[in-house]
Amino acid sequence: MEQMLELVGLEGYGQRFSHELSGGQQQRVAVARAMAPEPPLLLLDEPFSNLDVELRERLAADVRDILKARGTAAIFVTHDQHEAFVMGEQVGVMQAGKILQWDSPFNLYHEPADRFVADFIGEGRFLKGRLSAPDRVETPLGEIQGNRAYGWPRGAAVEVLLRPDDITLAPGAGLECRIIERAFRGAQTLYTLALPEGGELLSLLPSHNDYRVGERTGVKIQVEHLILFRQGPQ
Repeated sequence: MEQMLELVGLEGYGQRFSHELSGGQQQRVAVARAMAPEPPLLLLDEPFSNLDVELRERLAADVRDILKARGTAAIFVTHDQHEAFVMGEQVGVMQAGKILQWDSPFNLYHEPADRFVADFIGEGRFLKGRLSAPDRVETPLGEIQGNRAYGWPRGAAVEVLLRPDDITLAPGAGLECRIIERAFRGAQTLYTLALPEGGELLSLLPSHNDYRVGERTGVKIQVEHLILFRQGPQ
């Protein structure tokens, strides 16, 4: 057991009672106990849910490193997307007990298998449009071109997924939106934008860009890759 305590950074704590340990230390002890029999597979069902955010993130990264060091495979159950992305090399998105996509965190975010996964993972908004070419779509914001071709007929009704990092506020740009909400996140600020014809966009910017709620500003779309979902008959 001393070897396991050393592995989880608690060497010298073996004689302490549970009430003498912090919440994070108690979780480390639980991991050490679970790994002591050297199981081939470990199930972790929301093990950090009762911890504060900062401790949860730090402990999740530590446990991931411990599992890697031991070569132990683990299934980690969580409702926290950030936690899942930190812990998992492969992540599954479930709906009604069915796995909709089992993939890397990168692909879940950038290559969602369907509209539910696209809406569930990360933040974003959908914009209606029509396919004008295999790699282009006409929208109320103008034509958007990406680096991916779709085989649907021209004129097909589609929805475009736009992430906050696709949208840049640019005073003087042709399209003007109104800022209706802002969420300060320290290094970044998330803005919610109202489109002239209805609908919303999100824009995530460094927090030194200080726009106010109610302010009108131009926006630019900088889509690195086009993510579309067909509407109507497939």
